[in-house]
Amino acid sequence: MAIAEHAAGMEPILAFALVGALGVGSQWLAWRLRLPAIVLMLAAGVLVGPVFGLFEPERDIGALTGPMISLAVAVILFEGGLSLNFSALRDASKGVARLVLIGAPLGWLTSTLALHYGVGLGWASASVFGGILIVTGPTVIAPLLRQARLARRPAALLQWEAIVNDPIGALAAVLAFELVLVLRAEETFGAAIWSLVIGLAVAAALGLVAGQGLVWLFRRGLAPEYMKVPILFAAILVVFALSDHVLHESGLLAVTVMGLKIANAGLPSYDEMRRFKEHATILLVSGVFILLAASLDLSTLAQLDWRAGLGIALVVLVARPLTVLLALARTDVPWPERWLIALTGPRGVVLVAVAGLFGERLAGLGIADAERIAPLAFALVVVTVVLNGFGLVPLARWLGLSGKEAPGLLIVGGSRFAVALAEVLGKAGVPVLISDPNPARLRAARGAGVPVFYGDILSEAAEHSVELVAYGSLLAATWNDAYNTLVATDFAPEFGRANVWQVGREKADKARHALPASLEARILGGGETLDHFEGRVAQGWTLRLTRLSEEFGFEDWQETHPEAQMLGRLTPAGELRLMSGPGERKLPPGTRVLALTPPEAARAAAG
Repeated sequence: MAIAEHAAGMEPILAFALVGALGVGSQWLAWRLRLPAIVLMLAAGVLVGPVFGLFEPERDIGALTGPMISLAVAVILFEGGLSLNFSALRDASKGVARLVLIGAPLGWLTSTLALHYGVGLGWASASVFGGILIVTGPTVIAPLLRQARLARRPAALLQWEAIVNDPIGALAAVLAFELVLVLRAEETFGAAIWSLVIGLAVAAALGLVAGQGLVWLFRRGLAPEYMKVPILFAAILVVFALSDHVLHESGLLAVTVMGLKIANAGLPSYDEMRRFKEHATILLVSGVFILLAASLDLSTLAQLDWRAGLGIALVVLVARPLTVLLALARTDVPWPERWLIALTGPRGVVLVAVAGLFGERLAGLGIADAERIAPLAFALVVVTVVLNGFGLVPLARWLGLSGKEAPGLLIVGGSRFAVALAEVLGKAGVPVLISDPNPARLRAARGAGVPVFYGDILSEAAEHSVELVAYGSLLAATWNDAYNTLVATDFAPEFGRANVWQVGREKADKARHALPASLEARILGGGETLDHFEGRVAQGWTLRLTRLSEEFGFEDWQETHPEAQMLGRLTPAGELRLMSGPGERKLPPGTRVLALTPPEAARAAAG
């Protein structure tokens, strides 16, 4: 029950501002605290909505709440389809096909049985909600995979299953709902099946035609760069609305197919469009979840009893593992990967949005237990996100599918300085990889036993061959300033701009040769160029790690090594933090200082 009643409510503009602040604020706080964002968003929405009564979507925003949520989910699923690049599948393609073609129907059946016999829902509500439970939530899976640093194949299987099954789960709910209508004699069986087939065909055709049209438009330069994203948004709205008009919820399939078509067209501006869509998706996911959580009725949540807990346990611990293990039977996917996928199935915003929608429609048909679908969906989201959010990392490590070392360093450029840096970090247990398209520059690294990648780090081959998940930072250290800047700019979204570094640029004699400062990544070691570092190494300077202690602190190190050039540090937990200079820092005991030291200091330390 709300603490206070606000009959007048708040102005719509203030309501939108509140939703944005709570959604984005929850995501930022989750990043700072390293917690699942969806849990904080749920808590924020429940507090301002049903607990304190400050915000009620139906009261403060009105009848537009439902359509806004539907359109937001459509954009989210389009962005998911935009991530479905077939060239990225490779080893995971067969497993993904089985998880979709076999796993989706099996998941529908097993979840329906769990809901009927566990929760006690009637067959109508259980079959509709069971279809929705096929969805595993790509917006939740992505941050969990980044946190767990999984190997490529299980990560690809989980991500692709989540993306592909999102619209399939919604369509399964549509099919179950149509069957409920047939059983209640609201339309004939033949008419229901025919409308379903027509709707799916129209959705797929609309998605393909719209996607091909956009590809044709963009490839021939008929749309300026600044208009591409607005055109995409307008196309999403039109395709979703037209398809949904033919068959409710088929618009989700249409926009996913449209995104898939664009993703596999090889457009030059594809990466820019995808990144903007990812940013928009973060905003939309935040807003939708706050709206849904604020709309909850606490009296309905109070109806969840031990039967609800039993049903959720059956869905998570029986239905999901059984579905995955049967779907991946007789495949070459190793057993540890099968068990990891079987025990990882977080649900997210699409599940809650679609479940709330169909719960209302079933309740409108007079099915009493349909009112339990929405609170069950929220409870299932919380349980799965908490379990997977806090359990995926230890589970992956126990199964040997996650890197046990601290995130490493990817060095682009095979110089002597790069080899020296890789050697000292490798001895400290930090994974290091040197990449260079020139095999001659990799000879020294190979001779020193440093892992290398022969090729351009920006190539598609690197995307499939280099396990980027093992590296937490990147250093662009070639003799080409422009290439260093290009690498840093390309990998900034992958690693985070704070973790992308490059050596200092050569001073340009003329302004026409200087690159803009806005493209510059963080500069290593005070701005010196690669020639500077190479020259120091040639003169006998060495890269060393020095451990600080209670007796020998950072100030003592500075006094002992006045000429040393500090490049970074290893935290007591073994994480590498590069630096642009020493500054005035108080480093705790156990920290290891990474520095380039002169020959005299190295000899003194050795003596």
